[in-house]
Parts: sequence; C-alpha cells; structure tokens
Amino acid sequence: SCEDTSAIKEVDQILSELNLEKADLEEVMRRLQREMERGLRLETHQEASVKMLPTYVRSSPEGSEVGDFLALDLGGTNFRVMLVKVGEDEETGWKLETKQQMYSIPEDAMTGTAEMLFDYIAERISDFLAKHQLKHKKLPLGFTFSFPVRHEDIDKGILLNWTKGFKASGAEGNNVVGLLRDAIKRRGDFEMDVVAMVNDTVATMISCYYENRNCEVGMIVGTGCNACYMEEMNMVELVEGDEGRMCVNTEWGAFGDNGELEEFRLEYDRKADEMSLNPGQQLFEKIISGKYMGELVRLVLLKLVNEDLLFHGEASEQLRTKGSFETRFVSQIESDCGDRKQIYNVLTTLGLMPSELDCDIVRLVCERVSTRSAHMCAAGLAGIINRMRESRCQELLEITVGIDGSVYKLHPSFQEKFHAVVQELTPGCDITFIQSEEASGRGAALISAVASKMAAT
Repeated sequence: SCEDTSAIKEVDQILSELNLEKADLEEVMRRLQREMERGLRLETHQEASVKMLPTYVRSSPEGSEVGDFLALDLGGTNFRVMLVKVGEDEETGWKLETKQQMYSIPEDAMTGTAEMLFDYIAERISDFLAKHQLKHKKLPLGFTFSFPVRHEDIDKGILLNWTKGFKASGAEGNNVVGLLRDAIKRRGDFEMDVVAMVNDTVATMISCYYENRNCEVGMIVGTGCNACYMEEMNMVELVEGDEGRMCVNTEWGAFGDNGELEEFRLEYDRKADEMSLNPGQQLFEKIISGKYMGELVRLVLLKLVNEDLLFHGEASEQLRTKGSFETRFVSQIESDCGDRKQIYNVLTTLGLMPSELDCDIVRLVCERVSTRSAHMCAAGLAGIINRMRESRCQELLEITVGIDGSVYKLHPSFQEKFHAVVQELTPGCDITFIQSEEASGRGAALISAVASKMAAT
C-alpha cells in the first residue's frame, strides 16, 4: 500500500547513514595503515591505538615435532581442551587426529579474580586428562589466548587488557602463561609443559598455512574481530633482528580508540559503547563483531519505534532490554526465504506482534547493520594486504587469508559482501580466502609442535 511505501522510504532515510561509500572505506583503510605504522615504530608505539604486537612466531620453521600435544583455547564464552596427535604422513609430511571437549565459562569465572578463572581452566584440563587416561604424562601444551598480549617470547606474554566481556581482576599486567602454570601447580594432580601461547588469529593463520603455503594472514570475525599477518622483521622495531618475517597481531579492534573513527560512528555505536564493559575501547571491533551486532540492531529498532515507524510505536519489555537481540537472530532474520516465518519467530520470542511491514523493516535494519560490518571489516583487511604488497614491492601479490569466527561462518551474506569489497579495495592482489576448520585448537597444537622443535634445536 501507499502508506507502506512511504514508511519504508522514511525508514530507508534513517538507515542511510549506515551506508559506507567506497571513498569512506578508502579513508578508513588509509587511517588504519597510518596507525599500523605508528604501532610498529618504537617512538610512537606507546600512543598508537593499533598495537601491532609481535607474536614471536617467525616465518615457518618447516615441519614439526611428532607426538601428542595438548591445545587449550580461551577467547570467548567457551573454552576448549584438545588432544592432538601429530604424526608423519608421506604426502603432506604430517597428519592430525584430535579429541576435544568444549566447556562453557561460568559468568563468575569471567568477572571474578584471575585465580578463579585459571583454577577453573586447570580443573577442566584435569577432567579432560582423566577422561583420556593421560594424567601421568607430561605433555607439551599450546595455549590459544585471544586477548591483547605483549610477548617477550613465544611462551611468555603480559595481558594488556581484557576485551569481549572478560573482567577477571589481577590478570592485566601479568604473564598469562605464569597464571596458568600457577593454577596447575595449585592443583598438583598433573604436570604440563606450556611451550607456546598464541592469539586466535595466529592459530588460524598457522592451521591454514598447512593447507596452503601462501597463507600469511589470519583473521577472526566472531565475538571479537582481529587480524594478524607476516610482517618484514626489519619493520618490527620492538624485536631485535632484521632477517625474515614475524607474525604481528595487529589488535585492530582498538582502532578508533584515539578518535580515528569519529565521523563514522553513529548514535547507536555510541550507545552500545557506553553500555559495554569497556567504554571507549575496541571501537572498530564494536562496529563489526558478533558481540555487538545484535545490540546495534536493537538500538536501531528502538529508534524506529520512537519515530513511530515500527510496531505501532510500542516496544516490548524484552526489546527494551540490553542484549536481548542476539547476534544469531540477525543471521536467522536475514536467512528468511521470503515468507517472513523466520523473522516472525524471532520477533514473537521478543514479545512483539509484528505486521508484515514490521517484518520487512526489521530485515532491512539487520541487512544494513551487517553490511556495514562486512564493509568496515573489508577495509581493515584491504589495509593489511595493500601494505604487504607495497613492502614486498610486488607487481602482483598472491596471498591466502585464513578466516574463522561465527559471524564469518554463519551469517548468510557476510562472506560474499566482505570478499567483494576486499577485492575492490586491493588492486594488484590475488586473494584466496580459506575458512579454517578447528583452527584455534589445531593451530595451537601445531604451534606447540613447532615450538618444541625450535626449543629442541
């Protein structure tokens, strides 16, 4: 009807500020590259928003130790323990078998003390070892720890700050591997040789590197959003030596924390940030990642309700509740095949009685928010890849990017929108994307295998 058309027009007008033009994305990319450069340099590292943390993972030592390795993965609301058997294989030189267990981290362990958190982790490792009759063995362990860490070596690093809803006190400023070792000591019922700690982006890159030797970038788009890549050692001023390359964890989620994104941040971004556990921090991540996407949609919907363009100007109690609109709802709504059933289901669970027009508007909001996320993220990755091409002085850069994370894997259209814009922003680059399978566990185990080998040499 005519009213419907005019309503959609008005909604479209309000949502138009979520659209990013190519020129906007190029500007984001330029600013990110400038911050990356500042993060790598000794004299500006301190004040740079993008920390560019050296990981001490160097250009691939070929092959790895064979044997049994444990991998731990802590980075979101779930925590995994994994046993990986690395064996010889004629074809690829290695093969993997894994057994794993997923545990969810109780709220009080995430926001209590560091001791509580690491005691919980040690207890779960103990359960896992008992279940697989491994308590008597002292296994090498690789730890995927997906927070900003300043490394002193591959097995030693200080937690700079928690992100993604973690708050455990007494961990920031401390050596994470030390906290884990202490918790294992407090239990005293098993021994463990912690040989490596890596960020999940690094674990992703490494696990994909075994499928494709061109994989020199790792990226996560899930609860959080971050990327790492192989940088020329002579550019990594925080580490001695100029030979070869080292993997740098960009920690690009914090891009914008010094004001670099102000003209791109909308009222919804500001509100979501104010209500978060870490206001003013991780501003780039808050535009992109799964932890905030549903909340941004909720805030846009409330705006439309207040403008009398949605749900007859009435919001339910649930819709007014922070965090009620989960990011998986965004994927569900955008997966609707046109009969509006999926959309209707989500909205009724939120205590709403939507009309068909309401359903269409909600879908439009989800699409605009998730598209902006995909485009922002693409500008970030394009910034990294263009930098790599320039520093390697290559006419054509052939590169593979390993990617993991729930938003990338589960959202129905994120991938294609993301890929298209990355390609548009990186002339002269031939990019292959691979989705990592079991990356964080496999990557951590492979890194511990490689680290054991390095330690042995």
